[in-house]
Amino acid sequence: MGSVTAEPSLDRRARRTRAALRAALLDLIAERPLSRIAVSDVTRRADVNRSTFYEHYDDVHGLAADACTRTFDELIAATPVLLPVSGEAERRRGRAELAAVFAHIAERAGLYRALLGPDGSARVIDHLHQRLTIAVHVNLTRPGDGGTHAGDPAAVPHDPAAAALAGALLGAATDWLRRGCPTTPDRLADSLWTGLTETIANA
Repeated sequence: MGSVTAEPSLDRRARRTRAALRAALLDLIAERPLSRIAVSDVTRRADVNRSTFYEHYDDVHGLAADACTRTFDELIAATPVLLPVSGEAERRRGRAELAAVFAHIAERAGLYRALLGPDGSARVIDHLHQRLTIAVHVNLTRPGDGGTHAGDPAAVPHDPAAAALAGALLGAATDWLRRGCPTTPDRLADSLWTGLTETIANA
């Protein structure tokens, strides 16, 4: 898969170009499978030339990995993922936020299915697992914060419980995608909620 330069090191114009390419790809994935999207499709939709594309990405798969990890990071940053619950209001909020994570994945099912499936990207799988592990670790170690994950650290100490919970969540999403999302995000969240929150409470 193509390499991706760290975003903070880019100038404003380069960041705008990358954002346009990511947005174009996400639009196209809503219309057709990732395997049927060519570089020319992306550049045409983003209104950039082909040489500009190759200044930033080696191929469509590299762009897809970047788009996937960034949109997932933005989602998690705004979401109190698997927040420990101590009352009915928190239970409703936490379950709704978990359903929102699955709804986000369902809206981009073509992208996530391509990158998390058997022919997908190990880099994306690893990134999503790490990001979820950090979010769960923050909830386990700072249960009183109750906020989002916008200020999460880039890394956390070894936390087997958080890693296991993150793996369960990612595994459930991957299985759901592989089966064609046979149930709604709300029902999937309901089926997981009790077990996940009980594990958090006992961690």
